[in-house]
This record gives sequence, structure tokens and C-alpha cells, in this order.
Amino acid sequence: MPANKPPFDGEWVKLGDVCKVVGGSTPKTDDPGNWGGDIKWVTPAEIRESVNLVTDTLKHVTPQGVRAARLRIMPAGTVLLTTRAPIGKVALAGDEMCCNQGFKCLICSSEISNEWLLRLLRYKSCELQQMGTGATFRELSKKVVSSYRVKLPAMASQLLTVERLSSLEKLLRVLRRQLVLLDQLVKSRFVEIFGSYSNEFETTLQDVSEFVTVGIANAATHAYVDSGVVMLRNLNVRENQLEDSDLVYIDPEFAAKYKKKRLKAGDILVTRTGYPGIACVVPKKYEGCQTFTTLIVRLRDDSPVTAEYVSQLINSPIGKEFVGRFKAGSSQQNFGATALKMMPIGIPPLALQQEFASFVAEVDKSRFIVQQKIEKLQTLYDSLAQEYFG
Repeated sequence: MPANKPPFDGEWVKLGDVCKVVGGSTPKTDDPGNWGGDIKWVTPAEIRESVNLVTDTLKHVTPQGVRAARLRIMPAGTVLLTTRAPIGKVALAGDEMCCNQGFKCLICSSEISNEWLLRLLRYKSCELQQMGTGATFRELSKKVVSSYRVKLPAMASQLLTVERLSSLEKLLRVLRRQLVLLDQLVKSRFVEIFGSYSNEFETTLQDVSEFVTVGIANAATHAYVDSGVVMLRNLNVRENQLEDSDLVYIDPEFAAKYKKKRLKAGDILVTRTGYPGIACVVPKKYEGCQTFTTLIVRLRDDSPVTAEYVSQLINSPIGKEFVGRFKAGSSQQNFGATALKMMPIGIPPLALQQEFASFVAEVDKSRFIVQQKIEKLQTLYDSLAQEYFG
């Protein structure tokens, strides 16, 4: 047995045998006497990925609301498992609280560590999602959760598992925080260099671009393949960087139908739907790829502005304010190429833009190193989780 693997010396048990499984509900919203009290009331939307502890909630209920909805006030340490919209998000209650009907919560007995159960359920989230039933939306019933079987090791092994995984989680949080700080560094440097220019609008994006258009806008899922031409989507576009952990590929013959939309290094991608107006520059390794419904900006060869400057300008408060004025839609917001073409652009001295581009390139090197460390640690974490819970 590997030295780093706690022995699984326990037996298969049902969660209902080692935990008290409780649900929740929603007090009537049209009765103001139910709301605005001191009792915390959590919803699935407040359970964030990789955040282990919920210490406060967006809404609070009164004792009247608790009685009216027959809510159970759960103790701190309760495992909060979402069982509808969506299934499989999990966290610990950092204080006494109750919940809505989107949860089946587990109050652990002395036989099972809540920290251990938190990590096991997070590892099993895909399996739990497959167990959901329902026509309108999938849901896990109290019976299903109570009957769910886990192999429960001795408490010493549970605590050792938690210790090893939580130490890696702390390192991952530190590294992810470094990425946030690097992004903030780029934003601060942009303001420092261009603060006196970004408010001086001298032209529009259309006037400095070869074209501003949208990527492939026709149905493309039928052309998905395991290996082919990368097709970037809105979800891959982050502020000043591409997130390439969830790429899709399309058939080369299908991609060839859209030759004019092939990306070039230095193009600027701007999200069109979901969270419109997020921009990044296309790196060299994605030259020749396609995009799905993202906006593509290609600057003229003799453009007086650089791609790095334009990308950060779109991501800046000035750009966000412009996008906010022109985006449309309520449930699914979108922002079109016609509006983006009209975005006012200040033109700082080229030397300053090149200085900023060089700075961004150095930050990208640091970001790449940090991202590599994250990927290695995440691989180790996933490997250990599979050993402990698989």
C-alpha cells in the first residue's frame, strides 16, 4: 500500500446511517414578517466551487419564517449538499443556518468527519449528478441521499486524508491568489501609463481595424471531434488571457468553410454573450483556430494602437461602461459587432503602448509559471482524491 494513502479499513455504510439528512424550504416571500431576521438562510447559488465554508448568507429569515416554512436550523459544521439546480455543489455551514429546498444537508455523527465527507462528496459530484431524476430538472431525493453508500475508514484515516488534501488546497489558493494579483498588476500599470490618454477619444475602433466581426455563428456541435481544429468559445475568454482548460475541436472540413474567420496571432477576442465585453489577445499558438460567436477584432497593419492596449481598454472601466450602454437582452445578454465598431479609442504615443505590451508579456511569463504550478498541484490533488475516494 502506498505510504501516502491512509488505509481504508472501514466498511460500506449508507449516509443515512452515519448522518442525519435534512432538507429545507422557502418561507412565503409575500409575507414581510418572514424575512429580514437574524437567522441565516442559504441557497445553492451561494455555494461556490472550491470554497469550503459558508459563514453568511444573502438572505436572513425570522423565527416566524422558520415556523411558517418548518425550517430546520442546522448546526455549524453541517455539510451543505446541493441536490437541484445544480446537483453536487458542497460546502460546510460556518455557523447555524437553514436552507431552501435545493439542499439535502448532512449533520454528521461522531463516526464521520464533516471535512472528510465534504471532500468525498465533491469528488463524487459527477456521479451524484447522474443519479438525479426529474422531467423539468434533475433532483436528488432525501431517500437517494440517505441510501448513498460510501466506504468509511476509521476516524484516524479520515482525519489524515483531510490533513493531506487540505494542505494542497491551501497551496492552490495561494497560487490562484497570485494569478489575481498579476491581473491587478496589469490593470494598475495600464492606468499608470495611460490614465491621461484613455479619456481622450480621438477615433473609433472601426477606424483602426481591418475588421470587427463575429466568429462562426452557425450550429457547430455536429462538427465536434476528439481532435481537430480548436474552436474557442466565449467561456474561454478571460480578461487579457485565454482559458484553455475546456477546449472543443471541430472537423477540419467544417472549419475550412470559414477561412475568413480563422484567427491570427494578435487578434482581439471579445465575448459577445453571457458576460459581454471581456477581451483578450490571441497568442501565437492559436493562430489558424476558429471561434464560436465571439467577436473578433483585427487591427490594421498600420494601426496607431496595439492589441494589448485595445484589449485592456475594453476591459477597463471605460470599456465596461461603453459595453454596458450597448448590450441587449435580459435573460441572455449580448453585445454585437456593430456597437463594438463604434467604441471610442484614445491614441497614446506608440512608445507608451509598446512599453505596456512589453510589461504584459513579462506578466504573462509569470502567469504561465504560476499556472503550471497550479496544474501540477491539481494533478497531484486529483490523484490523491482518486486513491482516497475512488
